[in-house]
Amino acid sequence: MNGQGDAEGLREAAQPGAGEVTATVIVNAPAPRVFAALTAWERQSDWIPFTTVRVLVGDGGEGSRIEAVTAVGPAVIRDEMRVVHVDAPYEVRVVHDGRLLRGPGVMRCTPMGPERTQVVWHEWFQLPGGVAGRVAWPVLWPGSKVGLTRALQKFARLVEVGQLP
Repeated sequence: MNGQGDAEGLREAAQPGAGEVTATVIVNAPAPRVFAALTAWERQSDWIPFTTVRVLVGDGGEGSRIEAVTAVGPAVIRDEMRVVHVDAPYEVRVVHDGRLLRGPGVMRCTPMGPERTQVVWHEWFQLPGGVAGRVAWPVLWPGSKVGLTRALQKFARLVEVGQLP
């Protein structure tokens, strides 16, 4: 695909969809450390269950390509995304642009004092399969609110005890 086709595909993938999920956690650590831990992409495998994350292209910053593969038994979901904006230590934006998972996502770190940071992770996925996709969304995608909240809670514990980043 040429550069213009890539840009058009990214614009289409960046459109918010009906599959929306948000999770929040408070981390007892300074925002720069929390942000560094969030954007240590390959370390996300330490706190997101059943998932292996790797940087395919780039250094993890803007323009990088990231892949997250979630495998539960025989079910495998490959999530491809591009990092489209980094405002360290406050925000990173991605666009999921794979075949199955598409849509924008953002992770925000808000300092609540020198040693306390609120993390908000928000995703808007375009759902495949019409009505069936909307009905199946909370059951099939492991990043549902409960799963994502639990992952962020584990993330917070790992940051607070110094195991991340």
